[in-house]
Amino acid sequence: MKTALKIAAFVVLALVVVAGLVVTLRGGSAPVLEIRPAVPGLGARTPVVVTASSPGRGLTGLRLELVQGDLTHVVEERSYRPLPVWAFAGERTEHDEIDTVVGHEGVTGLREGEAVLRATATRPGTWLLHPDPTVLEVRLPVRLFPPELSVLSIHNYVSQGGAGVVVYRVGDTAVRDGVQAGEWFFPGAALPGGGPGDRFCLFGVPWDLGDDAGLRLAAEDDVANRAEVSFVDRFFPKPPATDRIALSDSFMARVVPEILRRTPGVEDRGDLLENYLQVNRDLRQANAEELVELSGVSTPEFLWTESFLPFPNAQVMSAFADQRTYFYEGKEVDQQTHLGYDLASVAHSPVPAANRGVVAMARYFGIYGNTVVLDHGYGLMTLYSHLSSIDVTEGQEVERGATLGRTGATGLAGGDHLHFTTLVGGLPVNPTEWWDASWIRDRVARKLGPALPFQAEP
Repeated sequence: MKTALKIAAFVVLALVVVAGLVVTLRGGSAPVLEIRPAVPGLGARTPVVVTASSPGRGLTGLRLELVQGDLTHVVEERSYRPLPVWAFAGERTEHDEIDTVVGHEGVTGLREGEAVLRATATRPGTWLLHPDPTVLEVRLPVRLFPPELSVLSIHNYVSQGGAGVVVYRVGDTAVRDGVQAGEWFFPGAALPGGGPGDRFCLFGVPWDLGDDAGLRLAAEDDVANRAEVSFVDRFFPKPPATDRIALSDSFMARVVPEILRRTPGVEDRGDLLENYLQVNRDLRQANAEELVELSGVSTPEFLWTESFLPFPNAQVMSAFADQRTYFYEGKEVDQQTHLGYDLASVAHSPVPAANRGVVAMARYFGIYGNTVVLDHGYGLMTLYSHLSSIDVTEGQEVERGATLGRTGATGLAGGDHLHFTTLVGGLPVNPTEWWDASWIRDRVARKLGPALPFQAEP
């Protein structure tokens, strides 16, 4: 009996000692901090993410400050309730993240130079232990002003759905510059033979951009300070035409199975109309995105010096940016924009290269069927589709007028014809401008000067 009482007393004493040690020594784990600015400096509104972790009892506080000289600006501060010292389960915050923006737009008195982002995290202590906070600092440059930006070219006339060139000059802090056209951005390039900071941009105007409000020349530095200037002297609206297309079972049964068979990733939905709409909508969009990606391999030099050739002896069956409404059994089923020219001649007519270039694509290509894409440099490309045969290979250099293949009815084609598109940075633009030697001379060559030794035909 006495032995049992001694054992019980010893156990109670041990528990008391353990409990005393717990409440005395069980503080929280030292927090782990990380500061991740999105760019290597502070501009007007620099995105910054701060993460803090403290497993066990959790965090008690997290604060982000911006410090520069005598200026201390609290960007964000949070407090948390940790797990009580005697508890081993329950609610607490072991990990948290501050996702914010820091910059001179929200901090009065911030100056050019350097500043410090300081993150402070605290953890719980005990009646005896009072742990110091964990502090992490990141030193960053502060830039208050965007790059210098000025327009050099004159007579910057552009048309809805067309293209253009602008010559300009940027300051040495610019890391990205070009033309913003609605949601599209066209990067600039160094002007061949120009001075320091002299740039040019070959850009397109989206077919659905009805005025010049969305056209701006822009330049950014490495902390996302952005300068924008207007550069368009005249804008010519060209509202697109409309077209109605009646779908028949015989047409869909002829074109859709071949496209599905030759296009990985497009599955048979078991219904002819559903398959057609999948091709006309989803595959059309996927093809458009691939053309934008393809523009990224464009050669950074002018591969052409002459005007662009149109398809000879052709009848225009459909023009650029026609708004097509599709009907099946009298009901509207789809709407799409036809971004090119449909040109019909004699069946299996030879298709000439519009200008000198390099073959960037020569294969079956979704809704376009057998397709050739020529790269003419600086993001300018021409597309030839629905071909019955292809006579060139990817990477091949071709001269102006060289035969690329022959017209046909592959892809979403109702009959033998050539679908021709001009692309700038992957954006389809109106080909008629590039078929016009006077337009090229006035709108492109004169602005670029010796950079483009254009040879206009008599």
